[in-house]
Amino acid sequence: MSLFRKKSLDILLTQAADTEKGLKRTLGAGNLIALGIGAIIGAGLFVRTAAAAGEHAGPAVTLSFIVAAIGCAFAGLCYAEFASIIPIAGSAYTYAYATMGELVAWIIGWALILEYALGAATVSIAWSEFLNKLTGGSIPYEWCHSPFESALDANNVLHHGIINAPALLILILLTLLLIKGTQESAIVNSIIVILKVAIVIVFIAIGWSYIRPENHTPYLIPATAPDALQADGTMYSYKSFFNHGWGGVLKGAAIVFFAFIGFDAVSTAAQEAKNPKKDMPIGILGSLAICTVLYILFSWVLTGVAPFTDFVKAGKEASVAYAIETYMSKYMWLSKLITVGILAGFSSVILVMLMGQSRVFYTMSTDGLLPKVFSALHPKFRTPYKSNIILFVFVGLFAAFVPGSVAGDLTSIGTLLAFVLVCLGVLLLRRTDPHLQRPFKTPLVPLVPILGMLVCLAMIISLWGTTLLSAFLWMIIGLVIYFGYSRKRSKLGKFADVLPTADDFEAK
Repeated sequence: MSLFRKKSLDILLTQAADTEKGLKRTLGAGNLIALGIGAIIGAGLFVRTAAAAGEHAGPAVTLSFIVAAIGCAFAGLCYAEFASIIPIAGSAYTYAYATMGELVAWIIGWALILEYALGAATVSIAWSEFLNKLTGGSIPYEWCHSPFESALDANNVLHHGIINAPALLILILLTLLLIKGTQESAIVNSIIVILKVAIVIVFIAIGWSYIRPENHTPYLIPATAPDALQADGTMYSYKSFFNHGWGGVLKGAAIVFFAFIGFDAVSTAAQEAKNPKKDMPIGILGSLAICTVLYILFSWVLTGVAPFTDFVKAGKEASVAYAIETYMSKYMWLSKLITVGILAGFSSVILVMLMGQSRVFYTMSTDGLLPKVFSALHPKFRTPYKSNIILFVFVGLFAAFVPGSVAGDLTSIGTLLAFVLVCLGVLLLRRTDPHLQRPFKTPLVPLVPILGMLVCLAMIISLWGTTLLSAFLWMIIGLVIYFGYSRKRSKLGKFADVLPTADDFEAK
């Protein structure tokens, strides 16, 4: 059996047309844009901006956002073409199955777990931290931290974490919402999106008058920049290639890339869109465009209000609140509002990540690569409820018992790999099936897909080190599962000796 057997477009389009047995189509273009914004604006903007500015890019973090956005735009145009051709759940996994074969599709599906499941766990841990901040630290340390974390309190008493209960709470609430229905989830997400976008705009509008030009000079961190004091009392050096100048901008782009993760989650909802061929490109590219503009303005204001070196020692998780409390004390009320907005933002990110992962699992299960339990639909709500429950257990265990610092860049690598392969897939499909009807066509092919691959590969290289090693080990585990379980149970593999029709595939 070939490792690169491909799923025919006829089969995929037949599955997409099955509205009786499949997922329920309830989402319009506005819902899809809101889903994209809901997944995009969250931990990346509120947390990673300050980390990238303080340690790598300085005020030029705005350029880092532009570099990351360009890579995402190239990939987004390729996603939009695929989503209009193949309006089915599964995102990059499904596209790879049709263009590069089963093994590559499995690798992408496995990589997407890093993006969606690990991303949801990481953001839920951050949600717990901000809830504790909003309540003035009233949650006991033991009940909002991992057993692997400990800290001294004001009286120098050492506390050890037991379980991160708030992270579990938000995960179970959002899981129940997803089981109830996609439309209900989309409505809640839209409300949250309006709230957090309003708060971002308020910060930009008020903070603009507090920008000090000297904080933007020099714009790029020079190699001769003095070391900055860190929270643990040690000094942070900017001499490394990726800690200053254009190297710092590129590393900053890889860091803030986390802030763009989510627009591709729109493509996982293709099978629940009312008019996917028209609405999917609007949802993907619309949410990406809106968020890019907000990101550039936000980072310009943040680094203009506070010197970038402040974020080496202070801020990061609470960077926006820190900037307001330190340099905009007249607007202390805004600090609380920002924290509420961050909690809302994190909630919608977790919601869309959990939805995206369950839809990828759903599609992989219908292909036979995962057990049938992942594609079981609720008899009333027609949502993959068993997959949602299993996903809650997996993500919940991670969120409750593993420190949040473990994940960040791994999530970015899983996404970047998917982007590279989606761009490659567009090139391959243009060559193998040039006359295929494409409701949306990626412009300037092959230039756009090639540039998308190059920009994303450059960001992957800037994450060189233990992060790449961890991602490699994750892929080894995935390949063991594929060869030990999935390959033998693949529905497509059962037709290795005959040419399957769409009806055969569905019957099987």
